Amino acid sequence: MTHDHDGPHEHDLGLSHDLPTLLNRRRALGLLTGAGLAAALAACSGSDSSGSPATTSTPSTSASTSAGSTSTVTDEVPEETGGPFPGDGSNGVNVLTESGVVRSDIRSSFGGTSTTAEGVTAKLEMTIFDLSGSAVTPYEGAAVYVWHCDREGRYSMYDSEIADENYLRGVQAADTDGKLVFTTTFPGAYSGRWPHIHFEVYKTAADAQKTTGKLRTSQIALPEDVCKQVYATSGYEQSVTNLSQTSLDSDMVFSDGYSLQMATVTGTPDDGLTIQLNVAV
Repeated sequence: MTHDHDGPHEHDLGLSHDLPTLLNRRRALGLLTGAGLAAALAACSGSDSSGSPATTSTPSTSASTSAGSTSTVTDEVPEETGGPFPGDGSNGVNVLTESGVVRSDIRSSFGGTSTTAEGVTAKLEMTIFDLSGSAVTPYEGAAVYVWHCDREGRYSMYDSEIADENYLRGVQAADTDGKLVFTTTFPGAYSGRWPHIHFEVYKTAADAQKTTGKLRTSQIALPEDVCKQVYATSGYEQSVTNLSQTSLDSDMVFSDGYSLQMATVTGTPDDGLTIQLNVAV
């Protein structure tokens, strides 16, 4: 089935967006340290781990891989398009003003319906860092709005089949360590895009609900080996075909670099996955 988000969109393309984004991302990539460059090279050398736990050792170069350390947090996560289905009021509907949007489990719709999105369960763990001061610090209280497509590659609130649903969308505020966790499902791969998760960072949860004080819009890239394992499970059949027709190097968002956006994933499709990313703003 072809959905109306397949292929490029005006919100995904356009010189007015792409030029400043490209310049910003190349500036960030140019600041990578030796350790950051090594991690970036590792991000490009994924292997097919079919039949083994879905894991990747690729860390985000925006933060240290040592718990509690922020010594290598140097670069802001790149600014990206929110795409045509943000649900933040910038393109039609707005879920952020709805009561109940601040939640940790985003698998089900809330409000007028409680439909649950099907798919492999995943925990999305993010740590937000503040680069605005003289020292890098965890961004306590910063809020993240997350959204992504479902197993079938559809976006709630937009695709006609699920226009009345708002699942796979939610807001969480970071704790004193800058950490926050969502429970979700692993997104499918739809035509024309590498598997990804969208997010916006706000100063506070209150700002997110008013869509003010936004600090960054970006996207999380998901490792190929993990995607292949998930898409081998029931319900993701179309994702197998779609994944085979794209690559990180040809993707309209990640083609100019993704080291700061490549998630680390652990676990298995049967037992559940944990998707981790450190985000500096």
